[in-house]
Amino acid sequence: MICMSVCFVGSDQVHSWILVTSQVVSTAWRIARASVTLAVSLLSASLCYFRRLHLYLGHRLKWWAVLLSFLFKNTLAPVEAEVDLLSYCAREWKGETPRAKLMRKAYEELFWRYHIKCVRPVKRDNYDALRSVLFQIFSQGLSFPPWMKEKDIVKLPEKLLFSQGCNWIQQYSFGPEKYTGSNVFGKLRKCVELLKMQWTEFSGMRDYHKRGSMCNILFSDAILEYKLYEALKFIMLYQVTEVYEQMKTNKIIPSLFRLLFSRESSSDPLSFMMNHLNSIGDTCGLEQIDMFILGYSLQVKIKVFRLFKFNSRDFAVCYPEEPLREWPEISLLTENDRQYYIPVF
Repeated sequence: MICMSVCFVGSDQVHSWILVTSQVVSTAWRIARASVTLAVSLLSASLCYFRRLHLYLGHRLKWWAVLLSFLFKNTLAPVEAEVDLLSYCAREWKGETPRAKLMRKAYEELFWRYHIKCVRPVKRDNYDALRSVLFQIFSQGLSFPPWMKEKDIVKLPEKLLFSQGCNWIQQYSFGPEKYTGSNVFGKLRKCVELLKMQWTEFSGMRDYHKRGSMCNILFSDAILEYKLYEALKFIMLYQVTEVYEQMKTNKIIPSLFRLLFSRESSSDPLSFMMNHLNSIGDTCGLEQIDMFILGYSLQVKIKVFRLFKFNSRDFAVCYPEEPLREWPEISLLTENDRQYYIPVF
């Protein structure tokens, strides 16, 4: 009996020990599982937070990068200082790709054959061709075109409306500014008046260095320079309209205008303005045929070295190809027919 009692007592103690141990292990497991779950939740929340923080910071950094790039781009001089031609080429066209090799040969051709020693980079926008041409006209002190002396070009906007009935000119666009309605005549008049005043002033300066300094000041004023470019666009439109009227009376017109009017998108002055001229300064620059019209309108021969056309007959071209008279010559160079530079001989 005593032995059996001892056995029962021992069995109860073992059972109690197992029960306590099981409860401890169970409690410990619940605590550990809760801790792991909490840790996983905290880790997941942390990862989610840092992911959102990374996306936010990335977005803000990208925004600041675009803003700084825009500000830096717009603080650059419209026409920069002279840079050694071959040094510029070596910096811009490294590597052994076919295009890089072609460009290096083209720049060497400019240096050795055409004696171009330096280049002046021009601000990249959709006015750069007009900027490159007008900057050289002013800096070289070229004379006011004879036809502009004979006519009061300030009154040309009203002349197109009242003498030739071109009321469609109200749809003229000033670069990104799409439509100005009846106010277009007053705005165009101010632009043309500024062009006449500045051109007359620069052509009267005999000091080369003074002209250069005054050009740098004038073209650094964004509002003034854009007015000058819009005046050039209008002068082109006026010449297109004049030649179109001559063509209607069966008069002989320059071949470049026949080419212009043969295109469906520029069959008359209105379509030329709406489909081509209005986009200049906004979404695109000058096309080749626009360069012809610009040279004809300003009575200058624009010689363009098209570097990507090296070793072809189109490497050095003139706009217009055959000037009607001994017009003064200015030169540009381009790597792609979109951006232009000013060569320095």
